[in-house]
Amino acid sequence: MIRRADKTSDLLALIREGKAMSLRSRLSLVVQLSIPAVIAQLSSIVMQYIDAMMVGHLGAEASASIGLMSTSTWLFMGLSVSVASGFSVQVAHCVGAGDLRSARAVLRQSLTATLAFSLLLASLGFAVSGALPGWLGGDVSIRQDASTYFSIFSLFLPALQMNYLAGGMLRCSGNMKVPSVLGVGMCALDVVFNFFFIFPSRKLAFAGLEFVVPGAGLGVKGAALGTAAAETLVAAIMMWYLLCRSGELRLKGERGSFLPDARCLKKALRISVPMALEHFVINAAQIVSTIIVAPLGVFAIAANSFAITAESLCYMPGHGISEAATTLVGQCVGAGRRPLTRSFARITVLLGMGIMSVSGALMYIFAPQIIGFMTPVGEIRELAVMALRIEAFAEPMFAASMVAYGVFLGAADTLVPCLMNFFSIWAVRLTLASLLAPSLGLKGVWIAMCIELCFRGTIFLIRLRRERWMKRMMPETEKNI
Repeated sequence: MIRRADKTSDLLALIREGKAMSLRSRLSLVVQLSIPAVIAQLSSIVMQYIDAMMVGHLGAEASASIGLMSTSTWLFMGLSVSVASGFSVQVAHCVGAGDLRSARAVLRQSLTATLAFSLLLASLGFAVSGALPGWLGGDVSIRQDASTYFSIFSLFLPALQMNYLAGGMLRCSGNMKVPSVLGVGMCALDVVFNFFFIFPSRKLAFAGLEFVVPGAGLGVKGAALGTAAAETLVAAIMMWYLLCRSGELRLKGERGSFLPDARCLKKALRISVPMALEHFVINAAQIVSTIIVAPLGVFAIAANSFAITAESLCYMPGHGISEAATTLVGQCVGAGRRPLTRSFARITVLLGMGIMSVSGALMYIFAPQIIGFMTPVGEIRELAVMALRIEAFAEPMFAASMVAYGVFLGAADTLVPCLMNFFSIWAVRLTLASLLAPSLGLKGVWIAMCIELCFRGTIFLIRLRRERWMKRMMPETEKNI
């Protein structure tokens, strides 16, 4: 019996070799690439969910201190992903064209460029960590914990950057399994580290026996250190696999320059800069949204944070399918197969919308149970459940925008999607949120978000349909599906 990994490799080889693919083969390949990517994304969000749940048992102020910084951490994470994507998309194109030597050359250059960027970003984050909670309008009672959390996060950004780079490179080469397995492992490690770092030493009873469990009792600081330790360990393992074991990209025993050349950097910047601007725009908008929510009180801040984390469990399948779309479209573009590019784009978007429609319905039904695991505070639960049930109606169109963006990224088309996101979030979401929050409170903020996500999904579907994102693929490169 042929293993799944071998089947995936054989199907990806059909793209590079210019061979015809049946509809069944295309569907099979999408599913085989999507499942590990979805598992990896879900494990990442489960890790955040566990952090929120553990810290939630420390009280509303501890939860609010992390919730206040969440948009800022997403901004820095988004910038790191953008830089990694500038190189990993190039690797997808090289692999699709069958040029593995060039793919490895891009990988070598990416290691130097992304490490330098992450060190600069870490320095910036650490420098502003003391003042940032005040800038965001956080209550004085939570500023110290919030500052500590963000400073630790910033110091470990280089490890997180290497994690993103190694995972992106493996996925774009067609290897979804290793990043997925290691993502699950990182989630498990996060639970273990948090268990010992967050809580103090305490007595536990099991099977009639009582014993003392050691703990550092670091609270919010422990949550940051636990996550950072898990990310660092997994980044080291993933980078080792990429450089020493990957069939397509391993550098072991091969010589080459690690200094980025002008051509590679230019391509990376063309992809990364619009992505970075997009993440900056989106996360800056989320920071503004946090500022809108902050005056509503500690309960509203904590509920907003818990609802965002819980909703992430619903939309992570869309992110996973988006990553599969980037890999498939990127390799099809590299192979010059326009009809196959179009086919994979449509299949992945429809699959994402279908799955997130189901997950949205489940989120609406089980919202009380989901939030109940995260916090015992009744006021926070009530607000967060309300937010989740509003957002559930936007999930299908949110999926459309996420997966379509993955398609555009695979085609190295990032500027126009960046502008679309900018207009949608700033002109629609924030305008509505600022108008509705004074009268409706947190409910108004989430109604505005729901309306904006539906609008964004619509405009992304229109752009996907018009196919201007395939403009760099010349008509004469068309081949049979």
